[in-house]
Amino acid sequence: MTRVWKWNRPVTVREVLEDLQKERSIAYTTVMTVLDNLHQKGWVRRESEGRAYRYEAVSTRAAYAAALMNEAWSQSDNAAAALVAFFGMMSEEQRQALQDAMRIVQLPQTPGADGDNAGTPVDENPASRDEPGGR
Repeated sequence: MTRVWKWNRPVTVREVLEDLQKERSIAYTTVMTVLDNLHQKGWVRRESEGRAYRYEAVSTRAAYAAALMNEAWSQSDNAAAALVAFFGMMSEEQRQALQDAMRIVQLPQTPGADGDNAGTPVDENPASRDEPGGR
């Protein structure tokens, strides 16, 4: 999945194989089996291209990570305690990312509710501040 997410486009078994072989020896059939398993599990979709398939991720890596976190959190019998423990494990960078995310998902205030910043747009991509050229 890492390769499929990294390239963010449909990929063939051969492309993944050639990329992996830069790091280690691996068989074509191994890569083909893994991609087929990912397809069977619903993680990738595939389209026929000649005698081969092109595989594409069904969701983003971020969406997958969010689903994992949600699944783990839903298994707790004390959601607040689980969150406190999780937040305690976070690095300063992760805590900043959490604060940025919380600002993004906050519901906008009702216009005229109390006059302060009502209707003020929220920067929906705080990470763009760090990207060359911004938005």
